[in-house]
Amino acid sequence: MLSRRDRFDEVVIEVAERAQPWLGVRHADVEFAVEEVPPDDPPPWEPRVATLGRIVGGGRRPRRIVVYRQPVQARAGSEAEAAALVRDVVAEQVALLLGVPPDEVRL
Repeated sequence: MLSRRDRFDEVVIEVAERAQPWLGVRHADVEFAVEEVPPDDPPPWEPRVATLGRIVGGGRRPRRIVVYRQPVQARAGSEAEAAALVRDVVAEQVALLLGVPPDEVRL
């Protein structure tokens, strides 16, 4: 029997696998991670709202798409809604990397 946290992690892994073809060879180094909550000190270009995900790293650090578990689960009313929200968050972050509108990335 999986915990709610484990099921959430499995959803992120599943969505990350679906994102790989979109990332292709150029962005093959992108990692995916789940963190409980976003940091208290968001970058100045991000609005001061509950962040559901972001891209971190770059340069010498590997780039990573991070999904924040607690804000996603707080916004979702069910596990199915949380899964749909994870897909949207990852699609938005992949779109940022690719420089395309988020609605073009279908996961």
